[in-house]
Amino acid sequence: MIISQLKPLDELLSSLKEYKKIFLVGCGECATASKSGGEPEVLKMKQDLEAAGKIITGHCIPSAPCVAAKLKAELAKNIKSLSQAEAVLVLACGLGVQSFKDNDRMNLAVFPACDTLFGAVMDAQGNFFEKCSMCAECILDETAGICPITLCPKSLLNGPCGGVNKGKCEVDSDKDCAWVLIYKELEKNKKLESLKKIREPKDFKKTTRPHKLIMK
Repeated sequence: MIISQLKPLDELLSSLKEYKKIFLVGCGECATASKSGGEPEVLKMKQDLEAAGKIITGHCIPSAPCVAAKLKAELAKNIKSLSQAEAVLVLACGLGVQSFKDNDRMNLAVFPACDTLFGAVMDAQGNFFEKCSMCAECILDETAGICPITLCPKSLLNGPCGGVNKGKCEVDSDKDCAWVLIYKELEKNKKLESLKKIREPKDFKKTTRPHKLIMK
């Protein structure tokens, strides 16, 4: 899940200062979950922009704006409202914004309403936690399902740094050291032997951006 948060209204109004007629696009998936682009946020944004003198020609909330087919289906339903707009404000992560731009045939100005923060898992209470850095070299099989690349501020691959203190992280003493957590989990599962393996430095060529995956 991609976590995003709404930009301050003043910042959005500054971005939209040259445009009067705005169409709003939300997100029925990640941005809805993180409360940055679901129906309540889209309707609140409509209210705020109208109060600032903007004309909202319409809005839609694709179930997943980053998926071209789902986005196109919603845009087709709102083609009349879109044709009346000068600009589009997308309440979603950066993927949703760029997906709209890639699939826009009206050459509208496109603006992000949100800042994209991180990829996360959501717990039973609805809290979000970053757990994966999408590094293209997953070692979770060797680290008991705990990612040192993400959970260790130094992204260490072969155990803790010298600053670990009573199981806490040197960089943030409120957090458990990722490698202490890994050790405890491996110990519990009687797999401490795996800690003897020396891992090679990461191959950063694998994280050269932009990525692509061509489906044949």
